[in-house]
Amino acid sequence: MSATQANTVDEISWADFEKVLIVTGTITRVEAFPEARKPAWKVWADFGPYGEKKTSAQVVNLYRAEDLLGRQIVGVINFPEKQIGPFRSQFLLTGFHTDDGVVLTAVERPVPNGTRLA
Repeated sequence: MSATQANTVDEISWADFEKVLIVTGTITRVEAFPEARKPAWKVWADFGPYGEKKTSAQVVNLYRAEDLLGRQIVGVINFPEKQIGPFRSQFLLTGFHTDDGVVLTAVERPVPNGTRLA
């Protein structure tokens, strides 16, 4: 994003932000996703009161399956489900794009699964 683009970002209202359900979860399962067009893992996470949800995550450049298991993550859980090849993605695993790959969003210390971003 250029400096000009950064200066022209559309503002949203607090009500818009409140519509996005951004919560913590813990990764419970990770599987290879060989059918994906870009290298990805199939990831399942426990979001506490919101239940277990699954997604496809293009984070294989920086994370092995064993690195992800048990890790607390931040997810957006109220987007519509998305079909990715033979797999239905139910949440967005958040992270930051870098030259080396996507770096997952992390919480500074453990919080209960399903805790909403404030």
